[in-house]
Amino acid sequence: MTSTQDHTKAGTGQVVLSIDAMGGDHGPAAVVAGIAASARKNPEIRFLLHGRADELHRLVSKKRGLAEVCDIRDAQGVVRMDDKPSHVMRNGKDTSMWSALDSVRNGEATVAVSCGNTGALMALSMVRLRKLPGVNRPAIAILWPSRNDHGFNVMLDVGADIRADARDLLQYALMGASYARNGLALERPRVGLLNVGTEEHKGRAELKDAHDLISRQADEAHYEFVGFVEGGDIPGNRCDVIVTDGFTGNVALKTGEGTASLIGDLLKEAFAYSPLSRLASLLALTSLKRLKKRIDPRRVNGGVFLGLNGTVVKSHGSADETGVSAAVKLAFKLAQNGFGDKLAARVASAADIMPEPDPAKDGTHS
Repeated sequence: MTSTQDHTKAGTGQVVLSIDAMGGDHGPAAVVAGIAASARKNPEIRFLLHGRADELHRLVSKKRGLAEVCDIRDAQGVVRMDDKPSHVMRNGKDTSMWSALDSVRNGEATVAVSCGNTGALMALSMVRLRKLPGVNRPAIAILWPSRNDHGFNVMLDVGADIRADARDLLQYALMGASYARNGLALERPRVGLLNVGTEEHKGRAELKDAHDLISRQADEAHYEFVGFVEGGDIPGNRCDVIVTDGFTGNVALKTGEGTASLIGDLLKEAFAYSPLSRLASLLALTSLKRLKKRIDPRRVNGGVFLGLNGTVVKSHGSADETGVSAAVKLAFKLAQNGFGDKLAARVASAADIMPEPDPAKDGTHS
């Protein structure tokens, strides 16, 4: 199987996105509202919408102009948030998630978008799309608000696989740098390896090995390696790509989202404390709206599965219209840039520079 291509509807030049309409906490209503918002802003998008056809036809018909850019594919099954990935792989052929991924597999769409069960989505993606040749562990990459001029940093992995040896971390660095070039338009991204300190003697053995591997490949792979970085650098401007294992990355992600929500709640409490503080909130309303927009996780919603024969964007399960629209915007941008092909080319070229596994250090490779 080859990598994904920029598939368009014949004669229109429109980018086709495959949408799992049934995943997520808010159901298909939020998904349809989100794609309708995206369609209004980006007339080049066309959607393949997967789910229970009767319900989707009803929802789509309520959004002006959406039916003209949306093809509905009937899929009666739904992957629930508590479904085990193994169960979905055995019994999920009739689900909207499976159908959405197959549209990318079959070349009908460029990118799949789903708000559904992350574990099931990754498992199905690996089965239906397959890993790119040379990729050991796919990764989930997210955009994290930062102090950089471009506004975001790329962090991966944030939950695809809790394990990662030195070679996996090197591969994450290569894929993350490719994402930064195409998603953030950075010609030579700066890559940092997350650790408990910036000193080279700190950290686990696989981190020290990864430090050496990532450093040695920097020139050939066209990125700048800044060495070890710490948690405070995730939203900072020291690097553009933060590389870590899925366990650490997922904890950092959930902590950041929870902290942003807490800050928002504390600001509301502070400005509601007294009549004078309420007056101050009115005077600062414009600045508060700007702050809310900057730290709102819905507006940077979408983790990208890297290392597969096709691009998949995982939206938050709790995404509302704003969150779904943001995930679709990200998918559209990656499709426009031909990200899937570029990533496949980068991984293929990296196969020659990837060191052979050392069985003495890693029992997972044989």
